[in-house]
Amino acid sequence: MEESLNRTIDPACLQEPPLAIDVIKQFDVFDVCLYSMLTFMACLSLLLYLELCVYVYRKLPYPKKTTIIWINGAAPVIATMSCFGMWIPRAVMFTDMTSNCYFAVVVYKVLVLIIEELGGSDAFLKRYSGETFKISTGPCCCYCLCLPRVPMSRRMLFLLKLGALQYAILKTVLSILAMILWTNGSFDLSDLEITGTAIWINPFIGVLTITSLWPVGIMFMNMKSKLRSINMVPKYAMYQLVLVLSQLQTSIINILALDGTIACSPPFSSQARGSMLSQQLMIGEMFIITLVNRCLYRRAYDALAESHDNDHNDKLCEHAAHVVHVV
Repeated sequence: MEESLNRTIDPACLQEPPLAIDVIKQFDVFDVCLYSMLTFMACLSLLLYLELCVYVYRKLPYPKKTTIIWINGAAPVIATMSCFGMWIPRAVMFTDMTSNCYFAVVVYKVLVLIIEELGGSDAFLKRYSGETFKISTGPCCCYCLCLPRVPMSRRMLFLLKLGALQYAILKTVLSILAMILWTNGSFDLSDLEITGTAIWINPFIGVLTITSLWPVGIMFMNMKSKLRSINMVPKYAMYQLVLVLSQLQTSIINILALDGTIACSPPFSSQARGSMLSQQLMIGEMFIITLVNRCLYRRAYDALAESHDNDHNDKLCEHAAHVVHVV
């Protein structure tokens, strides 16, 4: 207990995050290699994403191509923002909020992608209207097996979209509010008092996150058997992995830093060092996810080639039929 108390009152552990120049001055050979490698990985993630954007833009029709571009941007954007946060520790709050706001839009786009893969809203309703959907899925109601199945309708589809979209809108609004309060000194993640704004805003964002994940889970769990041919299951798994790493992993590290479990190491305080470790882990993890997503989303469009071959075969058949008719 005394050791923990001493850690909390150590002046070195209470200082603000260091400036970028102070971080660079502390570099040794290992730090130079580590920062260079992670920066290269973040830049490569962004380049691979841009190459995939060009590929998707050329191969797919609107609006599916914009949806896929949004979803694939989650890992590169988080990696790029984490790279900025790694080099400029005092900007971590802004880089994290930017990444989280982008991912909030991705949650909605995953729901849109599932519907688009089934032919769009009109085709989806025409095919599944009246069919009952299981709503006892995670993360809200995975244990509520007694919940009745709900028939799909235009109103039901609208509520599912609204449930996912509200997170994208409210998360952005609350992030802007948090930045405004931070400039006034009223928003501090380490302030856990009941009068602090962070203790009210962050739990509310957590409720919004869970609420937005539920409609996506409902749609995926009911439609996954029909989407296996386009590798929707591994695509959804990558989306879930980004969610866990960017939200849960970061939260755990921040809690450990606030508790003093992650020791301070001047010029980094406990909280700044925890944020630094989180940014570095995130770059490597998002780089791997970017590579996996690139393989998944490029391979998913082989059907285009088959469609082209079918069109070519149809033209040959028409030509042959015309020749027979002439003869």
